[in-house]
Parts: sequence; C-alpha cells; structure tokens
Amino acid sequence: MPTAPQILPTQIPQGSAPGVNYRLEGELVPVLHMALDGQVPVYFEHHVLLWKYPSLQIGLHPLKKGLKRRAFGGMPLLLLEAQSPGEIAFSRDAPGHIVALHLQAGEGIVVREHQFLAATGGVQYDYSRIKGFANMLYGGGFWVDEFFAADHEGVVWVHGYGNVFEKQLEPGETIDIEPGGWVFRDHSVQMAQEVYGFKTGLLGAGAGNLVFNRFTGPGRVGLQSAYFHPPVQEGGGGNAQREGGDLLGGIVGGLLKN
Repeated sequence: MPTAPQILPTQIPQGSAPGVNYRLEGELVPVLHMALDGQVPVYFEHHVLLWKYPSLQIGLHPLKKGLKRRAFGGMPLLLLEAQSPGEIAFSRDAPGHIVALHLQAGEGIVVREHQFLAATGGVQYDYSRIKGFANMLYGGGFWVDEFFAADHEGVVWVHGYGNVFEKQLEPGETIDIEPGGWVFRDHSVQMAQEVYGFKTGLLGAGAGNLVFNRFTGPGRVGLQSAYFHPPVQEGGGGNAQREGGDLLGGIVGGLLKN
C-alpha cells in the first residue's frame, strides 16, 4: 500500500544553508526569520518583507525575462535581494505554513505562482506558463515559478495555505491532486491533467467535471490543505506595499499597452 503524504514541520527553531541561518516560527501566520553572513544573498518578492535591521542593504535581483512579459503575466515586477550581513524576516499576510525546500547542486523545483517567499542567491529563478486550460479554470493558475540549483546547494522557502504535506513518489508512482491543492514538485516529477465527466438523469444530461492534476514520480510533490488566494494580483503583503505594487503594475501595464 503506498504511503500517504506526510505533514512537513511547522516550526524549525534552527535551520542552516550556505550563507544563512534561519528559523520558521509562528502558529497562525508564520514568519521566516534569517541571519545572513553577507557571503550569499537572499532574494524575495518586495511585498513579503516583514522587517529588517537598518544596516542590512537591499538591492534589485536581476531577472532573465523582460518587464513586459512579467506585467502581462501578472508576475511580480520586481525581485529584491538582501546583499549584506544582517537579520531580516519575511511573511505573507495569510494563515498557513512555510516550508524550506533544500536543493542540492543539479536539483530543481517548480512552485505554484505567488507562493514563493524567498530563495538563496545561488538558486536560479525563472517562470513559465502552466499547460492545460482546466488547470487555470479550476484553481491551477496561469504560471509557475521555477528554481534550479546549478552549482551549489540552495534553499527555496514557500508559503502554503493551511498545512503543507509532502509525498515522495517512487519511479512510475502516481497521485491525483485537485488543481488548487498542489504547492511544489521536483523537476523530475511529471504533471498531466485528468478530467472526469459525470452524467445524471434519464437522458444522461451532463452534471459537471471533476479535474485533477496527476503527478508521476520519481520525486517529491507538495500539497496544501487549503488554497485561499488573496484578492490582489501579487497575493499578500502589507496594505501600503500592496496598494503601491498594484498602482505600479497598473501604470506599467497601461504604458505597455499603448
């Protein structure tokens, strides 16, 4: 009998990765707190920064793809980067569960859009459009974030809604997950769409579809027990930063359309 997905730790009092010590804490709205030694930067979406000490320097993290594509895709227009020694903390303003996904050199992971929190600088970032119209229609979203640890170990921190569970799939093993229920998957895990149609009544009238994403191993796949999406484009962050980000996105989007 296959093993069921297992809940990941909700609290990590002391974690470490190259260039950073971190801890995950908080019972309702979790916080990622980290201390940087200045040798390895950490990048993040601008609206998830909760607090930092004034001596810690913040700069822009370079992006591979242009501003126009990101604006039309609803992706964050900016990624920021902590570039000096110091302490900093991150949080999305929603109940949930933060998990630390450690990647060894050569490993990669795919994360649902707007649930990435932060990553160490050695991890490469990209994004792509998700396939399957039903995935978008039934809670799957349009885009996914992609991370790859090319030469060095790195960490990606992800926020899940509710609690986050992980299933380690053996080669060829499969699991069906509701499109809004998955959070991350290893690059080695394949995802396909499964649609089940149901008919009822004397004349066999259609009553609706049941849609799943089918994941096939080897590798790990993460599930969340809730999938609340905040009613803002970039999902989460304090009101001031949220409104500013929406305003900036609206202005840029308008300029690009002209």
